[in-house]
Amino acid sequence: MAGRRRGHGAAGAGAAVLAAVLPAVGAAGCTDGEPEPAEPPASSLASRATEVWESATAEAGRRFEDLVRNLDVGKDVALGSPSVAPDGRSTVGVTARNTDDAARTFLVQVHFTDPDGGLLDVVVVTVDDVPPGGSATATARSTHDLPEGARPEVERAVRY
Repeated sequence: MAGRRRGHGAAGAGAAVLAAVLPAVGAAGCTDGEPEPAEPPASSLASRATEVWESATAEAGRRFEDLVRNLDVGKDVALGSPSVAPDGRSTVGVTARNTDDAARTFLVQVHFTDPDGGLLDVVVVTVDDVPPGGSATATARSTHDLPEGARPEVERAVRY
């Protein structure tokens, strides 16, 4: 089996690129009697770079604010009265109120606690397609049977 030498192809490719670029670089210096195009002044380039930077920074700020505004919307979520379903699981209605100007989905984390505040269960429920300025509901259902007196609480809610 013949051995293969590595690196030879890369050197050949590099030489080919260099050979193609050198005439172009050399031609760039020739004027053929025509005036060379004026380069923009450095102050103009710096000004343009500053504009691009400020625009990108402003857009990042807008996106960050939109994200942060949607991170904690627990105040826009209400829970109904808990009940026990026929299968023995605790359930509670979750109502999400959309204060945004576009339809949104809410992701709500509900904690079921005992009367002393001890954590019994954690449920995550999605409230889909809540219209702008409107409300929608879903049901949070415990993952197992809970003792009597279990209380649901909104731990956190996000809107996206």
